[in-house]
Amino acid sequence: MLALSQSFIPVRSAKRMLVTGLLVVCFLIGLISLAIGGVDISLSQLVDILSYGEANSLQHAVIWEIRLPRLLLTMAVGAGLAASGAAMQAIFRNPLADPGLIGITSGAALGAIAAIVLGNSLLSSFSETYGIYAVPMGAFLGCLVICALVYKLSSQGNQFTIISLLLAGIAINAIVSAFIGILTLISSDAELRDLTFWGMGSLAGNSFKMITPSLVIISVCCIFFFKMAKPLNIYLLGEQQAKHLGVNVTALKKQAFIFTALCIGASVSLTGMIGFVGFIVPHIMRLLMGPDHRYLMPASIFGGAILLSLADILARTLILPSELPIGLITSAIGGPFFLVMLLKTYQSRGF
Repeated sequence: MLALSQSFIPVRSAKRMLVTGLLVVCFLIGLISLAIGGVDISLSQLVDILSYGEANSLQHAVIWEIRLPRLLLTMAVGAGLAASGAAMQAIFRNPLADPGLIGITSGAALGAIAAIVLGNSLLSSFSETYGIYAVPMGAFLGCLVICALVYKLSSQGNQFTIISLLLAGIAINAIVSAFIGILTLISSDAELRDLTFWGMGSLAGNSFKMITPSLVIISVCCIFFFKMAKPLNIYLLGEQQAKHLGVNVTALKKQAFIFTALCIGASVSLTGMIGFVGFIVPHIMRLLMGPDHRYLMPASIFGGAILLSLADILARTLILPSELPIGLITSAIGGPFFLVMLLKTYQSRGF
């Protein structure tokens, strides 16, 4: 037994080193993201600006008013999407699961599109009240309303099964898609352009004042996801086994659903639709370090921040002075990856 326990020590050390390495890479990618763009800034200038640089310089304004809030939002959203994806894949016990399965992203899309299309008519008072926050607030509230509806439909009789959650999510997704289609049909050309670009995702135009509430919500959700690591490990053994080992399975599923809804809502409200991050990152990290969520969850958090930061660098620099919607980049990466995983799944099952 002693020899067996000692053999696990290098494995745990390797996983800790990998998580630490991801944290270091995340920091380096952050520096690179701050340094490059339409206005290139050297490393020495960057250090000066972040510490005691000239407050009136162009570089200072670029870093503190544009790139730093954008970087913080990028990393927080990437971390939140990846952590939510890891939680959903654990709850569904399926590495191909995604938060979009249960209607979370479609609810946010409906809220944002309603704020864009109806902001000058039925929702004029809402737009006047929240001003520049109207679309983000609409997306966040839409996400919460749809998630509450899915939660209510899937928890009948004090039960909260994965099958009922999935079926309710599919049904609500279909209904929400119909409403989105109606709003798109009655939108003007300018509104159609706005909702189209919102649907493709963007990290531009956000200040510290705008992103602070979302950063707080995403950070709190990531902390709770990390605290759920051990119960999720036990849950992977099966619901009955988890119950016998003292895990409140129903409460665990509800917590995962609620924190995923809050995290995705806070993310999508400011960035629009960014797909595949919640699917790709947990899957890659699971391949690297196995299903132990004590390491998988922090690795997914750092990996999500890295992936979305790299995608953002490409979005800002590929077609200067214009900018690519970041959702297009993540879809271009995630689509082929999903197909490869799907083909491997079929091959492993002998199809």
